[in-house]
Amino acid sequence: MIRDEGALSALETAARRLDRAISLLETRLDGKTATAKAEVDGLFDLDRAKLASELDAARGRERELQAAGQEAAKALDQAIHEIRAALSQRQGA
Repeated sequence: MIRDEGALSALETAARRLDRAISLLETRLDGKTATAKAEVDGLFDLDRAKLASELDAARGRERELQAAGQEAAKALDQAIHEIRAALSQRQGA
């Protein structure tokens, strides 16, 4: 019986050590996971900010192109009007 009690005690001690090791591992893993998540979230925030900035710049270019297109349309309308006026003067002459 004494021998069985000693083996049981050693087994209990090993089980407690294993439990402590697992708890420590879980704690460290939770810390690493939290750190990694914070880093990833930070990268997403940077990407989101970069994309928002690029979107603003693209919208600015779009407005500039729309304005240039409107100016070109006005210039074409004016040129068409002048050509028609010149042609009608020739036909009347």
